Amino acid sequence: MCSVLQISRSTYYYEAKERQSEDDVTGAVIEIFEQNRSAYGTRKIKVELYKLGFTVSRRRIGRIMKEQGLVSSYTVAQFKPQKTPCNESVQANELKREFQQTEAKKVVVSDLTYVKVKNKWHYVCIFVDLFNREIIGFSTGPKKDASLVARAFSSIQGDLRDIQLFHTDRGSEFKNQLIDETLAVFQIDRSLSMKGCPYDNAVAEATFKIIKTEFVSQMKFDSLEHLTLEFSDYVNWFNKLRIHGTLGYVSPIEYKRSSLKRVV
Repeated sequence: MCSVLQISRSTYYYEAKERQSEDDVTGAVIEIFEQNRSAYGTRKIKVELYKLGFTVSRRRIGRIMKEQGLVSSYTVAQFKPQKTPCNESVQANELKREFQQTEAKKVVVSDLTYVKVKNKWHYVCIFVDLFNREIIGFSTGPKKDASLVARAFSSIQGDLRDIQLFHTDRGSEFKNQLIDETLAVFQIDRSLSMKGCPYDNAVAEATFKIIKTEFVSQMKFDSLEHLTLEFSDYVNWFNKLRIHGTLGYVSPIEYKRSSLKRVV
C-alpha cells in the first residue's frame, strides 16, 4: 500500500505521541533560568527539566531561550588580568594535577581574584575541596595579602588537620611566614604550581571563572560589607543548589551526601 500510494513506510508506522504543552515547558525554562542566577545554559536546563518530568531537546530549549530573551551570563566576554610576579620558592608541585580526589578535605586548592567595590579594587580568596568542588572557605578584603588567605583558612568549618595537602599558585599571598606557620600548626603539606603554569591549579582557576561570570559580572557592590554578604549568599547557592557537570549534574553537597551513603 505504501508503494502504491508513494509514501514512506515510516509514515505508516509512525505513532503519534502527546507533546508537552509549550506553555508549560516555556514556563519551566524561565523559572529554572531565573532561579539559578541567569547562569544555566541549555545543557543544565535540560537536566533540571528532566527532574521535573519534561523530556526536551537542547535545540528546543535554545529556541525557547531565544524567544524569551534569556541570555546566559556565559555569553559575556571575560577580561583576563595579567598575573603578578610569582615567588621563586623551590617547593615542588606535589598535587601533579591529580584533581580527582576520593576523600573529603584531603586536598584543598586556593586562589584569589579582584572585584571592584565603589570604583576601588577589593579581593576574594576561596578554598575549594577537590573531592566535591565545594567552596569550604572564603574571605573578602581591600588588600591582596597573607591576612586575606589566613581569614579564608579560619572560615573553614571542622578540623583543619583533616586537610592533608594545600595547593596554590606561586603568589606571595600564599607563600609567606604567616601561611607557613598556619600550615605547620595544622600539619598540612604544601604544593605549589610550576612557575607560569595556571593549568597546575586548573580547578581553582575554573571556579573563579564561574564566580566572575555568574556573580561578579552580574552585580555592583556599594561596600565591602555588601560584597561579603552577597558572596556568602552565592557560596550557599553554589554549594547546595548549583549543579556541576563534573559531579554528574548534582550539587557539591548532594554529591558528598550520596558518596557517604555509598560508603555506609
